[in-house]
Amino acid sequence: MFIDEAEIEVIAGRGGSGCMSFRREKYVPFGGPDGGDGGDGGSIYFVGDEGLHTLMDTRYNRVYRAPRGQHGKGANKTGKSGADVFITVPVGTVVRYNNGLLDEIIENGQQLLAAKGGKGGRGNARFKSPTNQAPRDWEPGTFGEQKTLKLELKLLADIGLVGLPNAGKSTLISVVSAAKPKIADYPFTTLIPNLGIVKYGEYSSFIMADIPGLIEGSHNGKGLGDRFLRHIERTKGLLFLIEITDPNPKNTYRTLCNEIKLHNPATMQKPHIIVLTKLDLLPDVPVPKKIAGTPVIAISAVNHQGLNKLIEQAHTLLQQSKMKSEEQP
Repeated sequence: MFIDEAEIEVIAGRGGSGCMSFRREKYVPFGGPDGGDGGDGGSIYFVGDEGLHTLMDTRYNRVYRAPRGQHGKGANKTGKSGADVFITVPVGTVVRYNNGLLDEIIENGQQLLAAKGGKGGRGNARFKSPTNQAPRDWEPGTFGEQKTLKLELKLLADIGLVGLPNAGKSTLISVVSAAKPKIADYPFTTLIPNLGIVKYGEYSSFIMADIPGLIEGSHNGKGLGDRFLRHIERTKGLLFLIEITDPNPKNTYRTLCNEIKLHNPATMQKPHIIVLTKLDLLPDVPVPKKIAGTPVIAISAVNHQGLNKLIEQAHTLLQQSKMKSEEQP
């Protein structure tokens, strides 16, 4: 099951209390204070795991607690600190706190502190001074942080497929990669994003993401479009898929662009082209070189027509994106 949103509560461990104790031995009746400090409470961390592709674990396990630190003991013994808790999440997870961005997990093995454990309290040995040789002061441990966090998954892909429902995105990714999305001849067949690895040449490959179809108003959540749109924010290039039978492809292209801009204007700055799909339905129709100033190619995923050119164009978009990022300071 693909789950790309979750809300969890993280409760770090409380620090152990300091100890009040005095050294007592047979021949040292007044040995002075020897109360040890309490141990620190356990903290909670997120850890990126490239082997995970969904937030399902955090969706069904909503509360994470770290153990508290042990109390200090006599003979200047410090209490044992509580063990840290590590929550594995997919690479591409965004962590939000109080509706603001806390941080993002973008690398495998990356750790992010979610909640810091409480500090252990000082024992009475810490309060000894020239004027106070037998202190009875000690400190309780402080509470660990407690937060309610919202997790959002943004897929990490190189090329994103964008289009209206039933534009042929799922069919395309199933043909050019080993991905097996649900395919049917009706709108909104795809309800979750799909990833596929596309081979280019002898030794190269890139990741393609097929997101569910967009409709007008998607940026406001219509048809869950706002959730789908975030999955193309980290792509390096975009393919706008439009059916060749569309009576007004220019308007369709502008509708798609507008939804993306309203969701995140920066996404439209990525290199992109228009792909006219289902060429097998109108094999003799003339294909324009550009639509609204954007380069156009035509394909048929059913009979594999134009797919090699599409893969080559997608690879070119990646090269353009790389050059653009290198030019930026």
